[in-house]
Amino acid sequence: MLKDCSSGRSGWSQLVSMRVPLSVLYPVLSLTIFGLYPSLTIGPKEGWQVYSSAQDADGRCICTVVAPEQSLCSRDAKSRQLRQLLEKVQNMSQSIEVLNLRTQRDFQYVVKMENQMKGLRTKFRQIEDDRKSIMARNFQELQDKMDELKPLIPVLEQYKMDAALISQFKEEIRNLSAVLTGIQEELGAYDYDELYQRVLRLDNRLRSCMGKLTCGKLMKITGPVTIKTSGTRFGAWMTDPLAATRNNRVWYMDSYTNSKIVREYKTMDDFVSGAVSRTYSLPFKWEGTNHIVYNGSLFYNKYQSNIIVKYSFESGSVLAQRALEFAGFHNMYPYTWGGYSDIDVMADELGMWVVYATNQNAGNIVISQIDPDTLHVLKTWNTEYSKRNAGESFMICGTLYITNSHLSGAKVYYSYSTKTSTYEYIDIPFHNQYFHISMLDYNARERALYAWNNGHQVIFNVTLFHVIKTDDDS
Repeated sequence: MLKDCSSGRSGWSQLVSMRVPLSVLYPVLSLTIFGLYPSLTIGPKEGWQVYSSAQDADGRCICTVVAPEQSLCSRDAKSRQLRQLLEKVQNMSQSIEVLNLRTQRDFQYVVKMENQMKGLRTKFRQIEDDRKSIMARNFQELQDKMDELKPLIPVLEQYKMDAALISQFKEEIRNLSAVLTGIQEELGAYDYDELYQRVLRLDNRLRSCMGKLTCGKLMKITGPVTIKTSGTRFGAWMTDPLAATRNNRVWYMDSYTNSKIVREYKTMDDFVSGAVSRTYSLPFKWEGTNHIVYNGSLFYNKYQSNIIVKYSFESGSVLAQRALEFAGFHNMYPYTWGGYSDIDVMADELGMWVVYATNQNAGNIVISQIDPDTLHVLKTWNTEYSKRNAGESFMICGTLYITNSHLSGAKVYYSYSTKTSTYEYIDIPFHNQYFHISMLDYNARERALYAWNNGHQVIFNVTLFHVIKTDDDS
């Protein structure tokens, strides 16, 4: 029971058997008891003893909880009710303590779960980043494989063209067989001597006609025809334009520098099959890929110099070497693809030439005609075409033809005539089948362009416009 208190606290005592914290007991007990017994007041003289009390901030007694002694009124209904209330309060306190412990445990569990969720979130982010990285890497691998497969497309197209060409050859062979059969049937109508005389007259007429042909002007480039696939990305291969008709030797020089080895093949068939007939070790390394074989000798640019070397295959020795005055070398003025292609030795119907660039001509192309025996410069022409902007070049009948690139889409873009000392811009496309040309030279005997196209040895056919001399021409 609660009651107002004005006396001191010296006579108060607490029940020994019931120890409930005041912070729990006071608010619950006060509400419950005052609600049940709003007017009940019992003093200490009636046999009750102090159970607990509450004070204000100044230490004054506000209310006191008293209970009868255990020996008094043990069966009183009010005493039972109070005891039951006290037990409920104690049970509630214990329940609150248990709830508090459980709440703390649940809170720790929640904190632990929160940390685990943060860890999972971090792992998910890592997995997402790894997934993106793996996808990017896989995409790049697929892209690289696609890039590797792209060069096969024109090869497959060439196979289609080759199949059509073979069909055309078969048809022509059938037609020729029919013609030969007809000729064979007619042979009985002619005497052998008469036939022989007819052949001689025809031969003389053809020679007379060929003698009236002047040097031609380049009109068209067709092909290429792939002869072989071998070597590195850069190199040179050639035949001798001054060799006899039956002499079809091929020379092969792989790479653009740091090598001395030249391989020789007796025929084009041997070159295709890889049957090397002889190997030469040059006295000096070469630079670039712009060498030629001319009248039995190899002409090439000596390594790290502007010196031209003439090497005889027959004697295995150097017949002559001479510095090309003011010529840039060792990637000072190369073609667009680099590769120490500063000095380009070439030949055509009119003799030997060398193409290069000098500081004196502001890095533009210089053409010099040289003596193949002494390597002396006979005459020089300065052009206004930058050597570094040229893909490759070649001479036909004293005219220099220059391509605008060594890559896909290249075309013959510029020509310079040494006969008239004039130039013109032209547009003659050709098929850069393997996307990278590092050597392009004209062979006057074959009237074809030999090229090294990204590890493929190919030949382009050329169409020339000829002016026929008449007897009235001076």
